Amino acid sequence: MIFSKKYTPRWIVFSIDVLISVASISIAYLLRFNFQIPDTNVASLFFIIPFVTLIRIISFLIGKTYAGIVRYTGMKDSQRIFITLFFGSLFIVLSNFVSYFYITKAFIVPLSIVIIDFLTTVFFMTSLRWLAKSIFYELQTSSMQLKKAVIYGTGSAAIVAKQTLEQDIESRYKVVAFFDDVSKRSQKQLGGANIYPISTIESIISDENIEYMILAKPFHTVEEKTNLIELCLTNNVSVLSVPSVDSWINGELSSKQIRQIKIEELLERAPIKLDIGGIEKQIKGKVVMITGAAGSIGSEMVRQLIRFEPKNLILFDQAETPMYDIEMELHEYKQKINFQPIIGDIADQSRVEEVFKKYAPEIVYHAAAYKHVPMMEGNPPEAIKTNVFGTRTIADLSVKYGVKKFVMVSTDKAVNPTNVMGASKRLAEIYIQSLNSTTDTSFITTRFGNVLGSNGSVIPRFRKQIEEGGPITVTHPQITRYFMTIPEACQLVLEAGAMGSGGEIFIFDMGKSVKIVDLAKKMIKLSGLQLGKDIQINFTGLRPGEKLYEELLADKENTIPTHHAQIMIAKVRKYPYIEVKEQIQELIDVLADQNNMSIVNQMKKIIPEFISQNSIYEQLDKPLVN
Repeated sequence: MIFSKKYTPRWIVFSIDVLISVASISIAYLLRFNFQIPDTNVASLFFIIPFVTLIRIISFLIGKTYAGIVRYTGMKDSQRIFITLFFGSLFIVLSNFVSYFYITKAFIVPLSIVIIDFLTTVFFMTSLRWLAKSIFYELQTSSMQLKKAVIYGTGSAAIVAKQTLEQDIESRYKVVAFFDDVSKRSQKQLGGANIYPISTIESIISDENIEYMILAKPFHTVEEKTNLIELCLTNNVSVLSVPSVDSWINGELSSKQIRQIKIEELLERAPIKLDIGGIEKQIKGKVVMITGAAGSIGSEMVRQLIRFEPKNLILFDQAETPMYDIEMELHEYKQKINFQPIIGDIADQSRVEEVFKKYAPEIVYHAAAYKHVPMMEGNPPEAIKTNVFGTRTIADLSVKYGVKKFVMVSTDKAVNPTNVMGASKRLAEIYIQSLNSTTDTSFITTRFGNVLGSNGSVIPRFRKQIEEGGPITVTHPQITRYFMTIPEACQLVLEAGAMGSGGEIFIFDMGKSVKIVDLAKKMIKLSGLQLGKDIQINFTGLRPGEKLYEELLADKENTIPTHHAQIMIAKVRKYPYIEVKEQIQELIDVLADQNNMSIVNQMKKIIPEFISQNSIYEQLDKPLVN
């Protein structure tokens, strides 16, 4: 049957449509003649009804009006019916004119009846489908537990979201209310659900036992969005978001597109205001090289640089598969992009020099680095080889081949370093700062904290652990970190690079530090799970070289403001280039023995503030302290 679990066979739908056509042409005659058809017209019905029915049958076969699943009838199905019947009726009209001018000097079917027949057929065919769909929905939902939801917004996206969710049997949502900030709409209804002021959200979700909040309108500020999501999470309400209209599939919203809010959206801040003119002046028409171009920061730098129309983008990275991915992405861009994907190691001097010699980059964004603290704590030679020697190689070749500006991506872990990775990045900072005073190339450092969603960050790891059912592993209940999104970090790198004249270390406003355990708890709630019931959090202890709190400035440093509120310049100690060059060379010479203790000890001689924590290298600090 039409309301059974199995889909109604197409031949049944087709047969019903044919019967509707026969009934419609009959009804059209009755309506036209006020239910008293003249005898002269009754005789013609024996020809007209089969004629119209045959045309409808052919139309249905061509238009495939019977192919749609009745219980999932949508606007596309109604449009198909309308168009199919319209062209069928148009054929009848054309047949009338052919008959009138070339055969009998009379119409086969009066035009008034053609119009009435068209309207009645459209009405019955669409109404029957929507009625069947409604009955099926009621039968299915009457026996199942529906999830109560409310929608933030009352615009077209909100209305479509309600219809989409309630028409999808599998989603099992029941929208019971809308919220809007337009007071005149309060106490009214939309689609059978009440509209409430936004100020009543907390009381409504509590009184009605709401399980889901669907966001279907833009927010005035980031704070407004964050506050609402926090309110929902506090009341154990899962938050979903309706995508923008331009991302709907063929102009229609799918229930699968209504997705859960991501933790990144809870940590986002107001959009960054960029000096577009200044950045464009620096980039447009230039050859730009990005090291680490396949990484999370490097690849986003590539995406953002495209808009400023560089002459050529040199993408340099040793990771083959990620490089292939970014290459395929760039090929799919609508605008023409000149770029060169190059596989190579920044510590391979001959390879890097060949790239500089061949492409002559004018601006270099240096994002290539080893960055995982525990991994580098166990592999100091590689940290020095890539982060220090690799940076020195890129920097020296930039000078040799006349690069105008060199912008390095550093880390907050370089401040008062407690681990090998942070110390190696601090050494790289010191080298390019000292080199800046000896050359026309402008060397600029940008320093920021953790980046949301980057390779190896806690967000993807927590997300994977949640998907696997847990537990979520956090190193320490008090550990905190600064976070910013990948696009935000890259925008500030571009801005700092444009404003820098050379020798500066730019630090970014990272906002407030975030407790990692609080981050984990929010991700659990955003996933619709309950801590302690559905998933656990385990504390594993600090990893080698890890510290509880990150810093953006060393103890003896302070900052100078810039014209950009989110970018400051760190006032740091100046190092003479000759001295730094000798010390870095001595460190690189130590690499030959591959002795971790000797390497780290040499690093500590150059950076006295490098005090190891939770590490086997702590023993090296005792003589230094005494």
